[in-house]
Amino acid sequence: MTLRTAVVGGGNVSRIHLSGLSQNPRTELVGICDIDRERARTLAEEYDTDAYFDVEELVATADLDWMHVCTPVQTHLDVAKTAIEAGVPVQIEKPTTETYEEFEELAATADRHGVTVSAKHNRDFDPAVRAAQAKVEAGELGELKGVDVVYMGSSLADDPNRGDWNFDLSGGEFEEGIPHPLYLGLRVGGYPESEAAVQASTSLFGTYDKPFDYDAMQVQYRSEDGVLCSTRVIGGTVPNRLILLHGDECSLTVDLISQTLVKHDRKYKSSVVNRALNNVDRIVDRTLGTVRNVRGVIQRSRDDSWDAERRANGHYYQNDAESRALESGGEMPVPLAEARWTIFLMEEIRNAARSDGSPDVESVEPAVATDGE
Repeated sequence: MTLRTAVVGGGNVSRIHLSGLSQNPRTELVGICDIDRERARTLAEEYDTDAYFDVEELVATADLDWMHVCTPVQTHLDVAKTAIEAGVPVQIEKPTTETYEEFEELAATADRHGVTVSAKHNRDFDPAVRAAQAKVEAGELGELKGVDVVYMGSSLADDPNRGDWNFDLSGGEFEEGIPHPLYLGLRVGGYPESEAAVQASTSLFGTYDKPFDYDAMQVQYRSEDGVLCSTRVIGGTVPNRLILLHGDECSLTVDLISQTLVKHDRKYKSSVVNRALNNVDRIVDRTLGTVRNVRGVIQRSRDDSWDAERRANGHYYQNDAESRALESGGEMPVPLAEARWTIFLMEEIRNAARSDGSPDVESVEPAVATDGE
């Protein structure tokens, strides 16, 4: 059995969904839907599928088993509800919804109809993140006490990466990108022990033509297991993206750019020699990680199978895991709770931006954009 699957929204991010679904042996790509008819037809021809121009028509005629929502975030709720109310499981690009209120409506609709909804949190499944989680679960770090996510080099608020629809968000293009570091912190460090445990602060460094509220943010909380978690994101800086895991036996640095792990387990303060060896340890870990990455690239050049592709690509890995779960009735790899907390944290960040000394401007009513994400 294969899952009859369609993608709604033909913007930038849709191509990786279309590519993955067309390669996954558990899915059959049966449609691409976009209100831009020329765009829909072009993508349909490229991926050898059918073009649709209306979501309701797609749901009514395509006999879907799964829908991927890749439209602007302002339209996510309405598009997803159309599928949910027809009994079609949905995967939604991040951010899942624009507001926490919308997310609660989405979750309630899914619960009422008994339909599976998941969020695209592909960075959870990057090779280095999977490897780090395996070490935590195996107890290699001992008791986890702290997690810090450092995500530098994000887009500036007015970067036109995904279309003008992003400029209606409180943080513009910057805001569209912050779910990645937020859900990584939630995945590795755990969920906040309560909503009241969350503290957020923001800054606005840039000068923009539009009234954006922030282009830098920090959020911190104590998790349900007592882990101290923080996430810091700044736009327009030199890219440096790390997850720092602090255990009572050793610590681990996950470099999200190089996809390498550096283990910190030497008591370097005990001697001058250990201080020197500590640096050697870091060099060795970086070198071995780089060698593994190069070997992986060479192997993939010789093996273009779906299994090789999914292991290297977080998007594909999540889609593969979700298609297996939908077939078997098992749990989805991204729990709805992770998506809920991600949107809650984003709401807290927006609230902080409006009270952190950002310019006092009139709110901009979001426009329903026509471009895909």
